[in-house]
Amino acid sequence: RAGVLHGRHHRGSRREGEEDRGLRLRSSGQSEDTMTTFRCDIVSAENEIFQGDATLVVATGEIGELGIAARHAPLITRLKPGKVVVTLPAGEQLDFAISGGILEVQPDVVTVLADTAVRAEEIDEAAVRKAKEEAERVLAGRGEAMELAEAQAKLAETLAQLQALERLRKNLKH
Repeated sequence: RAGVLHGRHHRGSRREGEEDRGLRLRSSGQSEDTMTTFRCDIVSAENEIFQGDATLVVATGEIGELGIAARHAPLITRLKPGKVVVTLPAGEQLDFAISGGILEVQPDVVTVLADTAVRAEEIDEAAVRKAKEEAERVLAGRGEAMELAEAQAKLAETLAQLQALERLRKNLKH
């Protein structure tokens, strides 16, 4: 009896398994699209930056980059200043720069709670470069301890924004 598994369940061919899967999807009322997408919310202290469907969210966690896809295990982690890239169902990627925050993954929604967040196309490059130079000047002068911590945080934030701008420019060229 080749092809019969424990409990008398027939393994079937690859095609039969795919058909069964399709039947299960239809009977559960979910399409394949809803099984590969999830809602993504990016919120800062000031306002909601983004809300919509996504297929992938990539963010910079404290121990490295995280890639969150549909049906990811629940998770809460802190985010470092850096970029958040949201891939939309059509394949388009949206870039955001955040100054740090929290990433929460639930079964149907991924939430980025950021201290500050901005879309890459809304970044004022001149203001960011000026803030970067100011932070570097404070760090070079070795000011007060509190001033140093603020300057380091500001430098990390400005670098994240500049990286988001560079990525946006690169995507526009393609």
